[in-house]
Amino acid sequence: MKELIPKLIEWGSAFGIKLIAAVAILLIGRIVVKSIKKLIVKLMNKRNVDPTITSFAASLTYSALYIFVILAALSQVGIQTTSFMAIIGAAGLAIGLALQGSLSNFASGFLIIMFRPFKLGDYVKAGGVSGSISKISVFTTEINTLDNKRIIVPNSQIMNGTITNYTAEKTRRVDLTFGVGYEADVSKVKDILNRIIKGHELILKDPEPFVRLGNLGDSSIDFTVRVWTKTEDYWTVHFDLTESAKEGFDKENINIPYPQMDVHMIKE
Repeated sequence: MKELIPKLIEWGSAFGIKLIAAVAILLIGRIVVKSIKKLIVKLMNKRNVDPTITSFAASLTYSALYIFVILAALSQVGIQTTSFMAIIGAAGLAIGLALQGSLSNFASGFLIIMFRPFKLGDYVKAGGVSGSISKISVFTTEINTLDNKRIIVPNSQIMNGTITNYTAEKTRRVDLTFGVGYEADVSKVKDILNRIIKGHELILKDPEPFVRLGNLGDSSIDFTVRVWTKTEDYWTVHFDLTESAKEGFDKENINIPYPQMDVHMIKE
């Protein structure tokens, strides 16, 4: 009995030191983890990240780091954490496999909100769909087509493909091709097109409009027209130029050829 008491005292002293160390790990670790969480929130707020994403990411990081702190504290007092890690790993794998598609969409939504390849109201082609962005959520993006259909696209489908944002810039170039008959005078056609361009108030003077003979086709000579305008005026300029060119060619009796077939009958 006398020999047992010193051993108990020795064991108690050693365990007490380990227990104090474990408590210190918990307290200090909690302070560090909270500081990291605050830092993440601060950085994401500076980037104007959606509050939902910020809150979720900060909470997820906090939980993961705090679990690590708890395991470190348990290990300090001699509790084997290998089994805990195995259970956590197996559970994480099972959840990941079950929610693979959803997690992929969530990660893609996070990237969309973080890097902002488009914003609400932008006209884009993404995920095989063209239209205006009406809503960006964690898992999906809603796009309204020109004929007012609402299409909900998974975020992973958008991020795994090419994104074309037609309204990201303030100006756009309108490219048109006008075909006229081979008998037409090249200079006269260019003068008509340049006159139409100069008379349109929505066409920008800088960059300078471009009008040149671009191609000698099978049945027509094709003129390339390139003009710049504000993004919101793109379709107005596109349709106005097309209509005005037809009217201008008709006034000057310039033929606009169309595909036709000549049939020759030979009598034997």
